[in-house]
Formats: sequence, C-alpha cells, structure tokens
Amino acid sequence: MQTTLRIAIQKSGRLQEGSLELLKESGLAISNGKDQLKTLARNFPVEVLFLRDDDIPQYIEDKVADIGIVGENIFIEKRRKNELVKRLDFAKCRLSIAVPRAENYSGIQWLHGKNIATSYPNIVRDFLAKNKIQAGIHEISGSVEIAPGIGLADAICDIVSTGSTLMSNGLKEVEQVIQSEAVIIASPELDREKRIILNKLLFRIEAVQKAKNNKYILLNCPDTAIENITSVIPGMKSPTIIPLKREGWSSLHSVVDENDFWEKIDLLKSFGAEGILVVPIEKMIA
Repeated sequence: MQTTLRIAIQKSGRLQEGSLELLKESGLAISNGKDQLKTLARNFPVEVLFLRDDDIPQYIEDKVADIGIVGENIFIEKRRKNELVKRLDFAKCRLSIAVPRAENYSGIQWLHGKNIATSYPNIVRDFLAKNKIQAGIHEISGSVEIAPGIGLADAICDIVSTGSTLMSNGLKEVEQVIQSEAVIIASPELDREKRIILNKLLFRIEAVQKAKNNKYILLNCPDTAIENITSVIPGMKSPTIIPLKREGWSSLHSVVDENDFWEKIDLLKSFGAEGILVVPIEKMIA
C-alpha cells in the first residue's frame, strides 16, 4: 500500500485560495468541490483535508494530519506539538493592538490596568509579560473589533492586513505584536516515508517561490558592454551570450530579481542595452 502524506488546509477563509494555488502550481492535480472535506491528488501521494484553521495544529498533534498550511499566528498561539517547516511568503499580515480613535494613546504603558479583547490570549499574554504590563485579557472568537464599542474591553489585539476593518469600527492601530504569514507546519514524528514525500513537495514549492521572485531577461547589447552588463545581472551562474548577425553585438539572457528590476533596467540602458524583454518564470530550479 502506497504511503500518502495528509495535508490539512483551511476549509474556508483567506488562506484557502493561496494554499490551493500553491499546491496546484507545485504540480499537484487536486479537485476541490463545494463542501468537500478531503480529496486525493491524482498524480502525487498526497491527501488534502479541508479543516478549520484553528483546529489544524491539534489535528497534526493527534496525527490525523501529517502537515498543514496555517497562519504563523495560529502556529504560535496554539502551541501544539508541531514544527515550523517553511514560510510561504503569502497571506502576510500582523497581529496588532488597537484602541478607539478618540483615545489619547501615549505609549505602551497606556495598556496598564486596561482590558484587552482578543482571540490570541497566549500571544497577548507573552507580549504583556515582555513589556512588563499588567492588563486583563478577554478571550473572544470573532467580531473582536466590536469589543471597545460595547464596553467589553478598552483595546483589542487582532489580525490586521490593510487596517480598513479597524478604521470602519472606529479603532486605530497602536502596537504591532507579531508579523505573520502562511507557513507549513508538520508533526515532528513523521516517519521516513512521509518525510521523503514532504521533502519532494518542499522541493517543488521552492521552485515555484524562486520563479515568482525572479524574471527572465533578454536583451541585445554591444560586445563592449557585456562585462558591465554581466556585473549587473550575473544570472544563476552566468548569463547566456549569443552572437548576433549584427557585427559587434550579442544577445544576452539572464535572470533578474523582481525587487531590483526597475533599478537594474535603468542601469542596463545606460550601458547601451536595447530590445529588453522581461518575461515571467513558471518554475525555477537552481
């Protein structure tokens, strides 16, 4: 019987779409219908379970699932017997303290003696202890932003992405507690066969991530400029250089980091590069 790796992902919410997209970009043929709770990949030894994200760390500890894709905030808060395997660079957000906009917030000492509503009591407790603040914690699930308005708490600690939800509820962000993003967590007790499957999956995911962070660049340049240009875009090992029919000119192919893209384009043009084409990379294996 073939060993299968069980992956738990969010049943619904902000992480589900990104998680499924990542798995599919990694070559897994997955079908997920409405209200489907599990599905097998048709071309890779993986079964996907669709669960509440808050429950995923517990399911992994109980060995119902082998690995999961969750927000780092959930991994930190739940404190189950899981290990963080890989950060995935999507679903980025922060867990922050927010207070009513009308409050004259003078600094972190303002929280002393106040009540804070949150769905993340463990993280908030650690934050308060680190800053030597004594405050009450009201643990609630969902609609945390309403707590100050109904007199339940003086402040909240909740996930913030754009800040628009805080603003619409008359709150302002005053302290950042942690940064969070989607992560892969796993049972530390995976057997050898499942660890091999996980490593194969991680290899595919890394290829997808590298591709997203880089662009393939093609340009024409005078041969006299090749040394300067290759110092700017050295590529994975070295650029590909192909002589053109036009004497004294070559076509140069390389890879450029997307974060440096525009700065390097201007520099390349200053060296005499022409006909610059920049195209996305689907997969990138170093």
